[in-house]
Amino acid sequence: MAVPLGEVLAALDARYDPSLAESWDAVGLVCGDRADAVGRVLFAVDPVADVVDEALAAGAQLVVTHHPLFLTAVHGVPADDAKGRVVHRLVRAGAALFVAHTNADRAARAGVNDALAAVLGLTGCVPLEPVAPGSAEGLGRVGELPGTLTLRGFAELVAEALPATAGGVRVAGDPDRPVRRVAVCGGSGGSLRDAAADSGADVLLTSDLRYHHVSEWQQSAGPALCDVSHFASEWPWVPVAAETLSRDLDGRVEAMVSSRRTDPWTASVGQERS
Repeated sequence: MAVPLGEVLAALDARYDPSLAESWDAVGLVCGDRADAVGRVLFAVDPVADVVDEALAAGAQLVVTHHPLFLTAVHGVPADDAKGRVVHRLVRAGAALFVAHTNADRAARAGVNDALAAVLGLTGCVPLEPVAPGSAEGLGRVGELPGTLTLRGFAELVAEALPATAGGVRVAGDPDRPVRRVAVCGGSGGSLRDAAADSGADVLLTSDLRYHHVSEWQQSAGPALCDVSHFASEWPWVPVAAETLSRDLDGRVEAMVSSRRTDPWTASVGQERS
């Protein structure tokens, strides 16, 4: 069974409204013919060669990724360029590429931040930065754990819930600090630290935190910090998005979850030993 690519894209846009994307973002269809038939879709975090290998080996006609292939102006896609090669391989195979990035970050229910909050068991979640007062759409989420943990125990929960990566889970704060109210932001969410503090969160979980910012924040009241791999923080969205698309299209497409770990960091040495 298969449906036109255009119908699949309409279902994706209905979940991840392009109007929710940042003005600088590049979301939507990257390559592909809307009239082509799609029977199999592969969801992944990154549009890289390993994911294309997996998609083509599985016979997927569409790849959906969270991260864009192109974010700056492009004047050519030569096949001897890494990104151009992705486009050439997909086009030659008759496969399309679609991106849901900051629109998926803000989306309610099936978005990146709700998926991250859900995998940690948070309840009563609301956006840290809603698109409008009372809206379920917006950046980040804040909610409650089922019970109180120490910061150390919360970090252990995070390590269990998210994919293992070379960087693991880094913590800034007293390891014995009680944690119940949790703020999360998939991807680079340091800009939401003040919103997390205003929400009464005991900890903010996000990625790509900068050294000097963390050092400054440690000198003032506010949430503890957990810094994880950018890839790991956004990966929970992948199975949620796949299941959602399959359900929205009444099972007429097979939605698959990429098995490739595309975190760019491959190893670490010299970690502190407790």
